[in-house]
Amino acid sequence: MGRRFCPDDIGAGLNPAPRQPLDADRRRRPFSATAFFYLRFAAAVPFVAMASLTLPAIAQTSEVPAASGLASAASANRASTPQDQMVVNANEMVYNRDRESVEARDNVQIYYRGRVLQADRVIYNRGNGRVFAEGRVKITETDGSVSYGKRAEVTDDFKAGFIDSLRARSADNTHFTATRSERSGGDATVFYGSTYTACEPCKKDPSRPPLWRVRAKRIIHKSEEKTIYFEDPVFELWGYPIAWLPYLSMADHTVKRKSGFLVPSYIARSRLGVGVSAPYFWALAPHYDLTLTPTVLSKQGFLGQAQWRHRLVNGAYSIIATSVFQNAPDAFLAPPYGPGNRQFRGSIESKGKFFINRKWTIGWDISLMSDRWFKNDYRLPSQSLSENYLRNSVSSVYMNGQGRNGYFDLRGYYFQGLSRTDIQAQQPIVTPVLDYNKTVDIDPAKSAGLGGRLEFDFNFTNITRELASFESIGGRRLDRAYGLYDVCENAAGAPAYNRTACLVRGMAGNYARASFRVEWKRKFIDPIGQVWTPFAFAQVNGSWLNLNSNGSKLYSNPLCANPATAGPYAGLCASEISNQFQSTFFNNIGHTYRGSVMPGVGVEYRYPFIAATGAVVHVLEPIAELIVRPNEARDRLRVNEDAQSLVFDDSSLFGTKKFSGYDRLEGGTRVNYGVQYTATFQKGGYFNLMVGQSFQLAGRNSYTIRDAANAGLGSGLDKRRSDIVARAAFAPNSYFNFIAKTRFDPDNMKMRRLDLLGNVNIGKLSGTLHYARYDAQPLIGFDKRREGLLAGARYRISENFSVNGSVIFDLSRHLYNGTNPALARAPLFSVAGLGLGASYSDECTTLAVRYTSILESNGAGATVRNQTVLLSLQLRTVGDTRIRTLSNSSLNQLGAPL
Repeated sequence: MGRRFCPDDIGAGLNPAPRQPLDADRRRRPFSATAFFYLRFAAAVPFVAMASLTLPAIAQTSEVPAASGLASAASANRASTPQDQMVVNANEMVYNRDRESVEARDNVQIYYRGRVLQADRVIYNRGNGRVFAEGRVKITETDGSVSYGKRAEVTDDFKAGFIDSLRARSADNTHFTATRSERSGGDATVFYGSTYTACEPCKKDPSRPPLWRVRAKRIIHKSEEKTIYFEDPVFELWGYPIAWLPYLSMADHTVKRKSGFLVPSYIARSRLGVGVSAPYFWALAPHYDLTLTPTVLSKQGFLGQAQWRHRLVNGAYSIIATSVFQNAPDAFLAPPYGPGNRQFRGSIESKGKFFINRKWTIGWDISLMSDRWFKNDYRLPSQSLSENYLRNSVSSVYMNGQGRNGYFDLRGYYFQGLSRTDIQAQQPIVTPVLDYNKTVDIDPAKSAGLGGRLEFDFNFTNITRELASFESIGGRRLDRAYGLYDVCENAAGAPAYNRTACLVRGMAGNYARASFRVEWKRKFIDPIGQVWTPFAFAQVNGSWLNLNSNGSKLYSNPLCANPATAGPYAGLCASEISNQFQSTFFNNIGHTYRGSVMPGVGVEYRYPFIAATGAVVHVLEPIAELIVRPNEARDRLRVNEDAQSLVFDDSSLFGTKKFSGYDRLEGGTRVNYGVQYTATFQKGGYFNLMVGQSFQLAGRNSYTIRDAANAGLGSGLDKRRSDIVARAAFAPNSYFNFIAKTRFDPDNMKMRRLDLLGNVNIGKLSGTLHYARYDAQPLIGFDKRREGLLAGARYRISENFSVNGSVIFDLSRHLYNGTNPALARAPLFSVAGLGLGASYSDECTTLAVRYTSILESNGAGATVRNQTVLLSLQLRTVGDTRIRTLSNSSLNQLGAPL
């Protein structure tokens, strides 16, 4: 962690005149000017009495040379144990029998039971058992805590005493100062006229006030309670008082967890009012605890949250419950744009993971909410939310096992949509999903020379959905009641649920599928360096489909019936989503079993050419792959739930599977070919270029066969000669790297897809730039070109200060899939998202401020820009707090605030 403002080393200057440490070489020299005494202390014999046994009785006061002192000490301690021995190191020892005292002078160092006392002069009084030290006093405790002072007096067991002009550093690098410090009974230490801070003092000027500190009339540290109490505390910033605190206490550095109030947080929002949260942490036991967080809101009343955490021998789990009975539910939007007049709102979350053994685990991650807007309205963090343009909460229960050459994974999923455009009945319940994978290396000597590697892959998936999910082709159609939900209707409002005008994103009913795949491959390198990899595979699918044709949802807006309030929806007041529409896509069959088999054989060929020219090594590698398979069957009953995403680029050019899931099987005879060039530089860095294409040699092209989601159409593979894919990557050094990926139409060389990604990391500046441009794919629901630019950067102004920012430009001027036609006339560089921040961080303080602005569509052509300002402050050992303000502003058609 960085230091505050001072370029010099942290912690230096605490001792104004540091002395030379005691080194091993000096301890080993038998005759020197330094006197050593190994003495038994406290419960045994005080060190002065042991020393006096060797002194002649002719004088009341005498000075002992080092050699005789060393000899007598060694003789007297032959039977003493190491933990009871005291080591006294001083240049001069003076004994006074009349006063029963021993005085050590000049560079005194006393070691006892892990503690160290250093001073210019130390006097031990045998009568009262007290030790007095003065002149650059330094006391080091067993835990590493260090105290400095002008003078000190302690008992011979170090449990009681005082120090004047104290400066102390604890084991966790926190600092105390006091005009006087007193310890009594070995338990309580009281600091008078004291300050406390976790900031390191400045080396150039240790007296300079730190960034922050707490000044108090008294600070009391009770060791048995492991608590530090502050009397009349005042919080200071750069030495200036800014806040008086009525009460303050904290656990000391030995405590990892302790019951008590945590630092409060604050929130201000128009629909919630102004509020404060005061969490209380209750450490019930070393392995479980409870945190209660009451929040009082000026507009909505009391919001309560409880978090339970429990750690067991083989795992841990947590439960978070949150609820509120709203005082002003009408502050939120009416359905379907908001929760409406709902008094009770809440959520419950639980997360756990347990280890059955080294290879097997079970766990869960569950989140349930009263309504989809609850977390966002109250700005509550969640462990199960995933967010991009579409937001959803994913709950899962799982069991998995991991071996050296295989894995097993069994899961169940529940999805809760959190966007205004989500219909909960269209969210699937997936239980179970079973994945098993195993690879086996075959010994050629035991397999008649076959050798190679065998891979087994099994998947079973069962999906249930209440309402079918549809999406129109050639332009997204939203319901006529609210303009939120996907429907398939023509311009006149008539249903258009057919293969040419509509897609089925998710069927209604129950669908179960089992897939088993086995693949063998082996690599050979011939005498001239050619690499041959023959392979063979087979995949078997078995599925059961039971369509639900009875359910439906009718959306009707009462405002549409009144021409004065209907606006553009006059006369078109309702839209229906019905399960009966899906029968058209599945040949009007309610339930059926289906099975398919796809075997195949092939070979991959590579021939790398290597050349070295000066400081560059060149590798040119032609690649070809031939795959022979039977045709994929044309089947109007084809359900596609897990293979709807297909991106054809350099990463998917080679391989036997280009579909993303198991529901689709690629068929026909195909050859994939390309060439790759790599240049590796001697001083580091590289350049890589790859160009390739795929060609359907024979049989039916699977990417031209329609399923319910039209997967494969418009992918660049849906023709005999595919689009050309290319990749260029360049990293000349560790400061900069760039990668470009593109896809071209081979007939006219029109660019269909482009991704540009660059990263820079030079000194104090780091940044990233990502540009993406994807052609329209109306056959799969994307009727407009998608284009965007993401830029982000962070600059370290100094060791402690940094600024950062990120911006997303929606260059195609629409949000997800063109749901907001009003933005079609927005400026080219329309800002869809903006984030700006600044932070300060050192060894004791972290301060950050963050501003975010996100453009969202709330349906019906309206656009909202959600803006948030978050201020967070963390003071080490004291706590952290956050202040957040939020605002929503409606936008006009050009995307400017109204």
